[in-house]
Amino acid sequence: MAWLHSILNQAPEIALFLSLAGGYWIGKFHFGKFQLGGVAGSLLVACIVSQVGISIDSGVKSVLFALFIYAVGYESGPQFFRSLGRQSLREIAMAAVLALSGLATVVVLSRMFGLDKGLAAGIAAGGLTQSAIIGTASAAIAKLGLAADQIQHLQANVAVGYAVTYIFGSFGAIIMCVNILPWLTGRGIRDDAIKAEAASLAGTTVYGAGEQPALADLVGRLFRIEQGTGQTVGTIEADGAISIERVKRNGAMVGVGPGLALQAQDIVLVVGRRAGVVGCAERLGSELPASDDMAITLVTRDIAIANKDFIHQTVAQIRQATAGALRHGIYVIAVKRADTALALAPDTTIAAGDVVTLYGTAEDVQRAAKLVGTLILPSDKTDFVFHGLGLVVGLAIGLIVVRLGAIPLTLGSGGGALLSGLAFGWYRSRHVAIGNMPTAASTLLRDLGLAGFVAVVGLQSGRQAVSTIATSGVSIFLIGVAVTILPLLITMLVGRYVLRYDNTAIFAGALAGSRSANPAFGEVLDKAGNAIPTVPFAITYALANVFLTLLGPLVVALA
Repeated sequence: MAWLHSILNQAPEIALFLSLAGGYWIGKFHFGKFQLGGVAGSLLVACIVSQVGISIDSGVKSVLFALFIYAVGYESGPQFFRSLGRQSLREIAMAAVLALSGLATVVVLSRMFGLDKGLAAGIAAGGLTQSAIIGTASAAIAKLGLAADQIQHLQANVAVGYAVTYIFGSFGAIIMCVNILPWLTGRGIRDDAIKAEAASLAGTTVYGAGEQPALADLVGRLFRIEQGTGQTVGTIEADGAISIERVKRNGAMVGVGPGLALQAQDIVLVVGRRAGVVGCAERLGSELPASDDMAITLVTRDIAIANKDFIHQTVAQIRQATAGALRHGIYVIAVKRADTALALAPDTTIAAGDVVTLYGTAEDVQRAAKLVGTLILPSDKTDFVFHGLGLVVGLAIGLIVVRLGAIPLTLGSGGGALLSGLAFGWYRSRHVAIGNMPTAASTLLRDLGLAGFVAVVGLQSGRQAVSTIATSGVSIFLIGVAVTILPLLITMLVGRYVLRYDNTAIFAGALAGSRSANPAFGEVLDKAGNAIPTVPFAITYALANVFLTLLGPLVVALA
């Protein structure tokens, strides 16, 4: 084992990635309906690897967690700020219930088993996975007026209680949020996440990579005019359902304009909505197979609406005020607000920053974009200037300490990065020309950041936790299990039967945030397969960072 110890200490990054690889491999196995998942698996493997004896810098853990929590905040920022208000009262109640039940559990068990104030505070920090409790509890112990050696002993016990209980604190929260909660509600996280996402999409369908509808709404067809109809291009296009993009007469292309009258034997390329194209077939003539010289390329582009003439106007008002010449060849596929689809109904009101998806030729779309707002060009590049500044701001906020009497309150690097991510995500939703981060990049930050964070925790704490259990027995560990499970169970029951959460994905996000349980939240996101749980998590997580941090001096006072 000496050679392995030497290798892993020379290159601790090997231990980190070994934990990730082994953890995600173990996490794939199913035990009935239970599945460990990649995050919990990484924590378990890291604890095993740590027995070799590894030294890994805590800065790695801080960086990985900052990346994870910033990406979460950035993705959920627009929905978070839109959701603030009376509708977030449930999340506030969830965070308060968990903090109070956690405090009661620690105090009652510490008195039942005769634990000193240091062990009680350490168990609170580890069982509730709120590391800030270590700092607030140690500061409170220092003010007890005891002898120096007694203070040192109690503060050392804070670290012991934390080391023994933190591992299950992370693991138990995953079990409660990902396995027990769906059993209680009788519905799966994934099913409810899809249901909530469908509701937010206002009836539209989102297709994944490589997917497309069998019957596309927008189509192109070639027709041969069988007899002179006397109709002009303008009259045929009047209802906006179709547009005539090309006309070939006597083997040569002719210019297409509203006043062009169609003649017998003309070949026309019609593009538009399926119902409109099918409806005009009888009055145009017979359909022809594809012809290379009549082919055109159509594009789909997103445009951020900035023109004041469109803002605070309904879809019907915009349509009436827009000239037919401007609308020629332009089809609105969707309108989104903060990444949430809006119903394309006549009474839907457009707001600044809404994003409209247009379909048409590149020239037509470019012409419309000049009038509507800012064209958003698809890119796989990440704006590191924007997001680097976002992380700097968040980490700087995390350094701020506000004292409430003798109690220091701080968001920490995690809370600061989350707050900054929320703000920068919201700002980007209003100014879409900057701050690009492709979905794949954001997903990598979340997955690598969270799994790497818990793996480093396991590598740092696993050996100490095992040795402490071996010397002190399992009583501290079992008390930590109760501190982990009971507050979550109480909060779960309150959320289900009092606060009336009826969507398991949203419920799971709120529950994980109420415990500031980042590994559990990562598994909830993985099960959901979309970002639905992020908004309730963001609200309860921000509150939990304050509520749970306050438990340190309260436990010292009451235990």
